[in-house]
This record gives sequence, C-alpha cells and structure tokens, in this order.
Amino acid sequence: MAFNGYKVIDCDLHVFEPADLWLRHIEPKYRDQAPVGTTNYFMDFNLKQGGKYVSRSGELPVMEGGDFSIDLVDSHGGTAKYREYDKRGWGPDTQLEAMDDEGIDMAVLFPTRGFYAIGKEYSDDGLAAAIARAYNNWLVQFCAKAPARLYGCGLVPAQSVEMAVQEVRRMKSELGFKAVFLRPNPVRGRNWHDPAYDPLWAEIEKQGLAVGFHEGWPCDLPVALGERFDGRHEDLWMTEHVACHPVEAMYASLCFIMGGILERFPSLRVGFLESNCSWLPFWLWRMDEHYEHRERVIKNRMPLRPTDYFKRQCFVSVEAEETLGKHVVDSVGDGNLVFSTDYPHEDSRYPHALETFDTLPIAAESKRKILWDNCARLYALG
Repeated sequence: MAFNGYKVIDCDLHVFEPADLWLRHIEPKYRDQAPVGTTNYFMDFNLKQGGKYVSRSGELPVMEGGDFSIDLVDSHGGTAKYREYDKRGWGPDTQLEAMDDEGIDMAVLFPTRGFYAIGKEYSDDGLAAAIARAYNNWLVQFCAKAPARLYGCGLVPAQSVEMAVQEVRRMKSELGFKAVFLRPNPVRGRNWHDPAYDPLWAEIEKQGLAVGFHEGWPCDLPVALGERFDGRHEDLWMTEHVACHPVEAMYASLCFIMGGILERFPSLRVGFLESNCSWLPFWLWRMDEHYEHRERVIKNRMPLRPTDYFKRQCFVSVEAEETLGKHVVDSVGDGNLVFSTDYPHEDSRYPHALETFDTLPIAAESKRKILWDNCARLYALG
C-alpha cells in the first residue's frame, strides 16, 4: 500500500477501547476498583473510577448540546464510518479499514480511554500497575490480528518506578511492543529528570523501546496552565486544551534535554506526540541560548548543545494541516519529524489527513522521511 507513492507509518494512531476493557482484563483482586468507560453520548471517551470521572475536578465537564463530537467529525467527513465502526465495536477490523482508507501501511497504537486510566495518581501503586497490565494485555490481542501492520505502545504506571520497570520488561519479552506510553504531566511531584526515574530510562533503553509522550485531556494530574482555567467543556477546549498539549511536550523535552537524561542514556529514543511541532525552533533556540551562557560551567556534564541532543534522540509529530511545519524543516531539518492522523479523535482530518498533509509546502524528500523513515527510526521498525 502507498499514498501518492509514499509509504506511511502513523506514529500515533489511536484505538478506541471498549468500555468494559478493565472489567474484563484486570486481575480479580482489583476488579471492584477497575475503571469503566462511560457511554453518555456518541464517542464518549471518558472513564469513571471509584464512581467518579477521571478528570481534575472529579466530575464530567458540562457539554451543552450533548453530542459534541458529531459536528467536529462531520466537518472532516468521518461520521458515517465512525457510526459504523462504533456499531462494530471499534475492533482491529475497523482499525485496518480506516488505515486502508487513509493509505497507512503500519501504525503504532496509542490509547484513548487509556489516557484517562493513567491520568490520575492512585492511592494503591498495585492498582495503578494492574490498570496498565490490563490495558497492555488487551492491546497485545488487538495487535495480533495484523502483526505486520499494528504495533503496540504500552502503558506503564509512572507513580511506581519499580513496577514500571517490571512492565517494561514484560512489554519486550512477552508482548513484543515497540514503545512505552507516558503522559507528560508530573506524577508524585517529580520532574522527569528526577534521578528516581533513571532505572526506568535505563530499562527502556536496554530493551530497545521508544518513549512516546502524549498529553490527554482532561485528567486528574497537574495540567499545564490548567489551574488557571475553569468552566464548561467547550470553554476549556478553547483555553486549557490549546495550551496543555504543546506546553506539556515542551516541559517534558526540557527535562530530557536540559535535565541530562539524554546525556545519561545516549541510546534512548523519545517522541513528543500530538503537540504540534511549531514550538520546536523557538524552544531549541532558547535552550541553546541558555546553554551558551553557562557552557563553561555545565559542559563537563552536558558536552553537547541542546539542539544536538534533540537531533540525536528526539522526534516531534507534525499535524496534517500544520503549515508552520515548513519553518520547522527549514530551521531544524527534516530528520526528527513524524506524522500522525490522530484517528479517530474529533480533531483528526481522517479520512483526508494524508491528502491534507501532502498539500504542505514541504519538499517531497522531506515528506518521505516524515511519513516513513523517521517513524521507522523512532520505533525501530526496520
């Protein structure tokens, strides 16, 4: 399969998990605490755990008009297919049909309800780990329907580093996943470059997996600028949601680069996904500037410029309609950008994401790298 002569890997294609996933797959010990998906409206992605919505307020934000997804999906022509896929349970068959519609050869699968499932801190570390294991057990079965096209990105319980390390080992040895998914939001008050996380980065590097940071909204963890906004769902979409995805990615990339993680783990590969890429030139410039001011002091522990670390180990996704991506290619280069359709979320351009991307004023050779080569390097797909 090819799109206009390009082979395509979607770096961040989403599954839509069944509402009862955790009830069916979590260990019996934790079944009475399992998250449960809500089905209040078409394409309701939310979860309840312990009888409360998994969001910062503990309640579902008000959605006037109820079915807010429909108009957004309608605008991109996906509603009819989404209705059909919903009736069929969003299984692997629908995932593959959607990929065929777009012209996608391979995809690395990220969660939808799983964003919410690890979007809070649990009082019991064992419960958090069990929630991650249950999702991963479900996902490996999902990917098994087309192992040459569907690749797993597994959840880890970041609140317990020891349990996260154990799950990373299982992802590689038993599940055959290609990446580890983490939300960029701080957990347990720790920044990502806190030495407490070094055993996790060491294990991910050892197993040859990638790290995929991906914000999800809303959640019960600290969200970039989130404490400054309050209100109805549609208001928060126009304020908090604008900020949280790129700003959280900037925060995580700062930790990995200036916090020294990439120096300590030089083979670790890290993706910052669904955050746009347009912030990248400014952010690298600012980090480089600060490095230059203190180079004599920090060069012994950080011998490379921030931009050099980024180019060696990091990747950022470009959106289908992100015209500013051209400036990123011109400023930073085309070797660290990857592409995603964001299917089946309401702001996806499916089934015209690739068509939209192909109109960007980027050279054909750069598009080839973005659509295939870079993503293959990120996830070691060969």
